[in-house]
Amino acid sequence: MSSDSTPTSARECSPQQAELWLRGLLGIAWADGEYSPEEQRLIEDLIRSDWPEEEGKDLAPLSPEELAAQLQPELREDFLRTAVMTAVADGVYSEPEDRLLHQLATAFGLELPQLHLLKATLVDKRATSPSPAKAQPESSYTDLLAPLRKWLDSIQVRDVRVARFLCRMIPAHCPFERDVVLFGRKVLHIPPMCKLNPLYDQVVALRCRALSFLAEAGEDISQYT
Repeated sequence: MSSDSTPTSARECSPQQAELWLRGLLGIAWADGEYSPEEQRLIEDLIRSDWPEEEGKDLAPLSPEELAAQLQPELREDFLRTAVMTAVADGVYSEPEDRLLHQLATAFGLELPQLHLLKATLVDKRATSPSPAKAQPESSYTDLLAPLRKWLDSIQVRDVRVARFLCRMIPAHCPFERDVVLFGRKVLHIPPMCKLNPLYDQVVALRCRALSFLAEAGEDISQYT
């Protein structure tokens, strides 16, 4: 039994539902078309540790319609919360990720005004620096995103495999800011993710929940710290 008042049976996923959850998150992680070597290693490690029988196979993401047809209704809103965290974890929330999240909400039959607030954090990848497409003062983000923050803060971690994925995907520390230098001249300044991402606190809180879930399950979490 967990430390909160929610029964364990209502918090946990079956193995089949957990696999659906993870395949749905893969769709979010790859929505922007950028599948880096780091992400590839992450997924290969995930399959090797949690689905060894699937190693060497293509654990393909599911379409919104496929996921809606199979994911239990009581899990759908928490899945969307986790999907938002997956989309913003790298500090860059893109148009393809935004479209996919809205497609998922539609397929699930959920009307979530919080998702519309995410548009304020969209990043214009055509810009010369990774700043939000519609730059606003930090105080404006705080007021504008308050309902979204509250919605995300109510997320629950329900499965050890999902928890492992989140602990691997979300960096343990805020990446340091750095300058991109070409031929001895600075051509780009990249701020730390905690400055770039207005939902960074929520992402970090989710990682802490995932670590706590694994610790309560008796796993050694030192590999994630």
